[in-house]
Amino acid sequence: MQKINSLDRQRAIYLDGAAGIRQRIPFDPALLEQRARLGMRPEAFAYIAGGAGQDATVRANTDDFGHWRIVPRMLRNVEVRDTSLALFGKTFPAPLFLAPVGVLEMAHPEADLAVARAAAKLGIPYIFSNQASVPMETCAAAMQDTPRFFQLYWSRSNDLVLSFLQRAEASGCSGIVVTLDTTMLGWRTRDLELGALPFLKGMGIAQYTSDPVFRRLMDEPDQAPATKPPITWSAIQTLISANRKYPGSFWANLRSGAGLRAVRTFIRLYSRPNITWTDLPFLRQHTRLPIILKGILHPDDARKALDYGVDAIYVSNHGGRQVDGAISAIRALPDILNVVRDKAPVLIDSGFRGGADVFKALALGATAVGIGRPYCYALSIDGQAGVEALLANWMADFDLTMGLAGCKNLEEVRAAGLKE
Repeated sequence: MQKINSLDRQRAIYLDGAAGIRQRIPFDPALLEQRARLGMRPEAFAYIAGGAGQDATVRANTDDFGHWRIVPRMLRNVEVRDTSLALFGKTFPAPLFLAPVGVLEMAHPEADLAVARAAAKLGIPYIFSNQASVPMETCAAAMQDTPRFFQLYWSRSNDLVLSFLQRAEASGCSGIVVTLDTTMLGWRTRDLELGALPFLKGMGIAQYTSDPVFRRLMDEPDQAPATKPPITWSAIQTLISANRKYPGSFWANLRSGAGLRAVRTFIRLYSRPNITWTDLPFLRQHTRLPIILKGILHPDDARKALDYGVDAIYVSNHGGRQVDGAISAIRALPDILNVVRDKAPVLIDSGFRGGADVFKALALGATAVGIGRPYCYALSIDGQAGVEALLANWMADFDLTMGLAGCKNLEEVRAAGLKE
């Protein structure tokens, strides 16, 4: 784990600049997104950057941080600062974690593995995506002792859910992050304009194709009516991609139809819109890991989650990718905190773009903050090194913001309050 000294990092960046060396990862969030867009295929950028509908929720996620202002306090001894966080029996160097983002192969060939290595280098927890491009076991091995979690999309097969839980435990995960807001895909206009869904090409389903239960389910008869798209060059490329992505020999996969069967099985099992609160005890019965519910935006849902004995609440609107015009995560946070109080940790993501945003969330009462799109953009620009640089920048930014606001640790940040 690499310890970040914010002043040393700031000084090193300026000294590099004096020598004519510019940083590869932009510091300004807008420039970061622009730089990433230049190097990504249109369908890749659309998938990562886009939101639901007219992107109203995406914009609200960032704009609504302006509702609160930090009020710095003066003449406090903040020479020695501590940004560390204790959570689920682990100590993190900062109140940050990497939120789950699927299909990272669209951003960089090393995908989740590059992110896992970067997280391990900085000691920042990483939530493995259910829609990963690299199996959880491979990423876990790269992270060694660095805390990691597994995001669970509850599929139509409880046997598959159980297999994922068992694999997460065996991979040393510290918790199960159950994503509640994606039982169906939102109306994502950028993807629809391009007619692009990466899963149809066998992308982002590595957790499935590496799973023994999923492979067994591939052999079950598909009850869905067969659909035959027109035979075009794009359709042939999609078929080729599906067979290249499936483990094993491309030619063997092509002969057996494994790649196509994997995609069809995934589509058949992926979403389960009929899941309810009464399904949650199934998880408690089958895993000893902490259960974290992701996608909570209403205080009544937070209250009910506590009634069902979950271990943490995760405030998120999926980065604005599911419901256009939804409440922003930061706006939803105070009402949820009023319900949860000190009964459980409260995590949050969606719209965070720097250290000041992190400070505001913690000052409102959040436990830790998830980084999403920014690390995807850094990954696309410079792979593992890009993610490392972005994490180091965020850690330094938060540390300096904390000190300049007159706080020397997270307890003082939470006691600082904000001005509305």
